[in-house]
Amino acid sequence: MNALGRVVRAGVGRRRMQTVVMILTTLVAVTASVVAAGVLTASRAPFEHAMAEQRGAHLAAQFDGGEVTESDLAATARASGVTAAAGPFRTLELRPRTVSASAVIPAGVTLPALTVAGRADRLGPVDRLQLVAGDWATRPGQIVLSEADSPLRPGARLTFPDLAGSPTLTVVGLARSVTGTADAWVTPAQAEALTTKSAAPTYEMLYRFRHAGTDAQLSTARAAIAAAVPSGALTATRSHLVVRQEQLANALAFVPFVAAFGVLGLAMSVLIIGIVVSGAVGAATRRIGILKSLGFTPAQVVRAYVAQALVPAALGCALGVALGNVLAGPVLGDVEDVYSGAPASVPWWVDVAAPAVALALVAVAALVPALRAGRLRTVEAISVGRAAGTARGRVARRLTGRLPLPRPVGLGLAHPFARPVRSLTTAAAVAFAAVTVTFAVGLALTLGAVQSNRMLDAAAPVVVDTGGGQGPPGAQVVRAPGQSAEPSADPAEVAAALRAQEGTRRFYGTAQAEVRASGISGGTTVTAYEGDSSWAAPELVSGSWLTGPGQAVVTERFLHAAGIAVGDSLTLTEAGRRTTVRIVGEAFFTEDDGMTVLTPATTLTALGLDAEPTRFHVDTDPGTSESAYLTSLNETLDAIGAYAHPGGDDSSSVIAAMDALIGMLTLLLVTVAGLGVLNTIVLDTRDRVHDLGVYKSLGMTPRQTVGMVLTSVAGIGLLASVAGIPLGVALHHYVTPLMGDAVGMNLPGSYIAVYATPVLTLLLLGGLTIAVAGALLPAGWAASTDPARALRTE
Repeated sequence: MNALGRVVRAGVGRRRMQTVVMILTTLVAVTASVVAAGVLTASRAPFEHAMAEQRGAHLAAQFDGGEVTESDLAATARASGVTAAAGPFRTLELRPRTVSASAVIPAGVTLPALTVAGRADRLGPVDRLQLVAGDWATRPGQIVLSEADSPLRPGARLTFPDLAGSPTLTVVGLARSVTGTADAWVTPAQAEALTTKSAAPTYEMLYRFRHAGTDAQLSTARAAIAAAVPSGALTATRSHLVVRQEQLANALAFVPFVAAFGVLGLAMSVLIIGIVVSGAVGAATRRIGILKSLGFTPAQVVRAYVAQALVPAALGCALGVALGNVLAGPVLGDVEDVYSGAPASVPWWVDVAAPAVALALVAVAALVPALRAGRLRTVEAISVGRAAGTARGRVARRLTGRLPLPRPVGLGLAHPFARPVRSLTTAAAVAFAAVTVTFAVGLALTLGAVQSNRMLDAAAPVVVDTGGGQGPPGAQVVRAPGQSAEPSADPAEVAAALRAQEGTRRFYGTAQAEVRASGISGGTTVTAYEGDSSWAAPELVSGSWLTGPGQAVVTERFLHAAGIAVGDSLTLTEAGRRTTVRIVGEAFFTEDDGMTVLTPATTLTALGLDAEPTRFHVDTDPGTSESAYLTSLNETLDAIGAYAHPGGDDSSSVIAAMDALIGMLTLLLVTVAGLGVLNTIVLDTRDRVHDLGVYKSLGMTPRQTVGMVLTSVAGIGLLASVAGIPLGVALHHYVTPLMGDAVGMNLPGSYIAVYATPVLTLLLLGGLTIAVAGALLPAGWAASTDPARALRTE
């Protein structure tokens, strides 16, 4: 090892605390950067790969066969911007019932409605289906199901009791469409045979466009298709961007806040490493002079101090890459199963680019103070003593001396003016910590609100099931011959029992059905409300809650998929009957992926569907014991076939993972800031050791010494909090809407405005606490310093 290498190794080994600080700063910065960039790129990779390999449809369009002919639809392949098209495929909405029992589903179960397409083969210019199991349907009596969430396997038999003759089809295969263009496929002849003669046929066309990377481009493409057919013929579309968002929403929701932590980590790395190297140069002036007298050139001195920063930073980068890949793994866990592609993982170039950028910033941060070391003259450096100059800060000491404060407190308050640059860097470190803590607390409060209110009717502490079975939308158990009936309570009797039950404050009922909604491909779940449900309504983003018949409330994701806005009309159809509702509000909820239509019970009645409540949601009087209420209520409900239970606590594992990641990154960044303060105060205390000896010789006690040191950083910490908290609030207000955008939802204003006065008060004390905590150790060292030894230090 040459002389320069020995100097670098000695510097890294001698300043252990500073080495730990630099390792931690780069570790946090690289970890957050790897997670953010890795999740953003790796989560999209399987989808983009599948879209290219299977020539996925940029747009799947549904057409009313009563308004357009098959030849007209085939001609849309020549519309402006279209590069490839497939179809027309006849489509049907059919509700199958299992004939044969399987390990998962017994015989006689009515499944949710399927969108069945008549398709001759699984390949073609658009949407080349991937056969996952079994074979393709080639003759009548066969059906291929979409592999996504299908509990059935090849060999299962399905009947369609709503069709004439109740035809039975055998499942011969499972296939996957990258953009979910249908739930099942049969031959074109079979689709023709299954079509009800009295109903107008519906058709599907699949398109790829020259430009389809943004919502604006797809809107233009959709307009071109609509212009190529008669008005009203195009009834619904589904874009690949909507599909991608639905499938990758959970992973992409991590990216905005992790990226913010990454930026904070990189900025703090530059600041802390600059502080550490600057302090090292200031504390080793004599050593620098000795090195130069032994023949070290200015360039070698500069390289030595930059290398002393890069060595621990490189170790921190290596640990950060490893930790980032570990943390990104669970986030990407669900992505790799979507398309049966290669496991989703952080791309190699992210593992290279993130540490490279961090090391470049570290080098730049260390270069400025290192150049100062290189410019020092040899004789001047050797002759410089350790005692701090006393010229600065005299005015501040005089002013604080006139205040009615203990003298040690006054000296502590005046000290930051003696070294203003060092005080500013300490304040910057604490301010970064205040920004981080403020941002993290806001995220936690926002995610807590989402966790508590993301499911419908979550505000109801008690739920009563009538026994009618409000299970998965569209699914119900059909009794086989000889099978006994499950008891089902009369909703009117349940309502009467709730009114008579002591402790009942208010309640409302809900019913569910699956219908067709204009602009939406496939079936749409409708939740119908009976009674005053405003007290448990989902949080509104805009508009108002249901106040009368003919109204509906939906989410931003539904509005975007249907191409409508609040105030527009939505047409619902079922079995040839239709009704129109007006969208009066946009709400936030994630149940059923946010694609449920909320409407009064009269909407189901208009469609000829059963609107009797199958579930009641109950609020109890304040102070009522929930367990005692449930016990007493169930004694009454048992006789009529209903059952009461606590409202569901359906917590999200994704939100729990977000909270854990936020907590870990915040702890690391705050620790780094605290260590930065510790390093600065240690350097400052060593520079002031002679002054400390003077103070102690004049009678300053150890307790007063601790008070003086802590006071010198307390004011800095308080001012840093005042500066950092508004920045943290602004960062939270900027990032949280981006998290909502990632999942296709607008967040309610109350989920963003989470900084109440008590929260801000506690945050204000946070910077003060971090500053004081970082100064405790050097304060104790200063208090224990022997006066005689301190006076000998020059």
